Amino acid sequence: MLTVGLTGGIACGKSTVARSLERKGALRICADQLAREAVEPGKPAYREIVSWLGRGILTEEGTLDRKALADIVFHQEEARARLNAIVHGRVGELFQARSRDLEEQHPCSIQVWDVPLLFEAGMESVVDVVVVVASSEKNQLLRLQKRDGLSRSEALARIRAQLPLEQKINAGDFVLHNNGTEEDLEKQTAEVWRKLVEIQRSRKKSPVDPA
Repeated sequence: MLTVGLTGGIACGKSTVARSLERKGALRICADQLAREAVEPGKPAYREIVSWLGRGILTEEGTLDRKALADIVFHQEEARARLNAIVHGRVGELFQARSRDLEEQHPCSIQVWDVPLLFEAGMESVVDVVVVVASSEKNQLLRLQKRDGLSRSEALARIRAQLPLEQKINAGDFVLHNNGTEEDLEKQTAEVWRKLVEIQRSRKKSPVDPA
């Protein structure tokens, strides 16, 4: 098994790359999905967040109001750090459990761990390869404003809430630059997939296999 940490800046196209890798045969584990599972009503993280912020952070259905929560944590560094402390550990546990299940079913697979905050959560040390999806800040702002209906200042606050993208680029094993067309991003993704398959094949060889 090869584990690939897929990360990048917000609105850089990471989800597009993740879906493309999944179509090519990767087994994807999505941090956002596991984070939603971790804060479902009744779960320990849910109870801790409600105890901290009160029931005003809930929707009428009793689930966490993700937009209201984002409005708090993207503008208050202390609140963001506390939320991460509540959620990251539990998401990490879910990742390990999900990864073990997939490995049992598909022992020779390539697992893509789709984690926006891979470096912030310290998860880069538990994957074999790190792939970073990057983009110019101008394009990030445009995509965020269009996708989420944010003002420029709101979009900028979300970008600034993450580790600087340049640091992620410098720490990645492979970097995809999404400043062109979808076709260009797909070509880059296909080339990275080819290299990941090569790495996986080299790991599967035994010492007595011919070169």
